[in-house]
Amino acid sequence: MSRVPLRTTVVEATETLAAAGVHSPYTDAELLAAHVLGVERTRLALVPMLTPVQLAEYRQLVAQRAARVPLQHLTGVAAMGEVDLSVGPGVFVPRPETELLFAWALAHLELTERGHRPIVVDLCTGSGALALAIAHARPDALVHAVDLDPTALKWARRNAERLAAEGDAPIALYEGDVTAPETLSELNGRVDMVVANPPYIPADAALDPEVIDHDPHLALFGGPDGLDVIRPTIGTIARLLRPGGVTAVEHDDSHGSRVADLFDVHDDFLDVDEHPDLAGRPRFVTARRMPTT
Repeated sequence: MSRVPLRTTVVEATETLAAAGVHSPYTDAELLAAHVLGVERTRLALVPMLTPVQLAEYRQLVAQRAARVPLQHLTGVAAMGEVDLSVGPGVFVPRPETELLFAWALAHLELTERGHRPIVVDLCTGSGALALAIAHARPDALVHAVDLDPTALKWARRNAERLAAEGDAPIALYEGDVTAPETLSELNGRVDMVVANPPYIPADAALDPEVIDHDPHLALFGGPDGLDVIRPTIGTIARLLRPGGVTAVEHDDSHGSRVADLFDVHDDFLDVDEHPDLAGRPRFVTARRMPTT
């Protein structure tokens, strides 16, 4: 069997994925091709033909994607900031929306006083996405990350060990309940920033097959209204933050202003702000721990 044109094959794959209901069929078709060829997506034009072996592998991956297996499970990689994370079954796949929270965190860390090593805590870390992206961008930061799920922590440790071996600052990982009063109690009142992407989806939400069939439900659902984890976690955040420390918490777009209201009624916070995602939907809330008078 002779080589076949890559472009024609990608067009066919795009049609297959679109018919299967995949939301970004052309992008996914190109990313799968780049994965098979071992090149960046932007360099696909430099590889105009596929070998029979490459074609067979590509078609198999396209068939799996058409069956709504997450793209990141097929490539084994998800990105956060400048960090590539290993992901797969048993761990939540980081979403592009969380990049906005990450950008906010980096901007606020730039305000840290000179000579001070900021202490950052990532609650519900999953694959370690936020913690490791922050540690990569700010090697001076002391980053701690917590998750309740031992399977997720295995992925986080794998990512942390690989990135540390590549020269990134190491992070401290803990198995624990972010709502428990003893979790990270040794850091009480010392933390400069807490970030969190907790389980926040309401129990009755309709979800895509990639999510409901492949993401761990422990990382997705936050009770009937999606706030069962966020409500008690606000107390944990207040306990951990130093006076003047800041936090950012991602939430479901259906929550509207409810998460901001939870911070507003808590006596320990001020400067509560709501932040939309790129589609203009409510996505995360930031707040500052009340300074000492």
